[in-house]
Amino acid sequence: MAVIRWILGKIILLIDFITTPKGIKRSAEAQQAVDAATQDLALYQFQACPFCVKVRRQMKRLSLNIALRDAKNDTKYREELLQQGGKVKVPCLKITETDGSVRWLYESNDINAYLTERFG
Repeated sequence: MAVIRWILGKIILLIDFITTPKGIKRSAEAQQAVDAATQDLALYQFQACPFCVKVRRQMKRLSLNIALRDAKNDTKYREELLQQGGKVKVPCLKITETDGSVRWLYESNDINAYLTERFG
């Protein structure tokens, strides 16, 4: 089973690489504003997870520079996701609000809808 998952993961990453979407073209000032707004976001993900790939592709389409945190291979981020987010489930978008409160958004469709609404 592990071998099949590994092979499928590599196929998913290859297809993602070959079909990478184009990003939004913004003025330098507009992109700087978006980059500043994404400083308070972090995506907890597994590299070959198809749902994580879906969110990363949306980030690429919207030209978003969101920090990626590997919750599979980095125990620090895995533990942070478990302790603060409540469960090790990816993808998960950590949203730090302007008042300092933190919101954890799970589910790729919900994350993509949030990103599109805020940055699309």
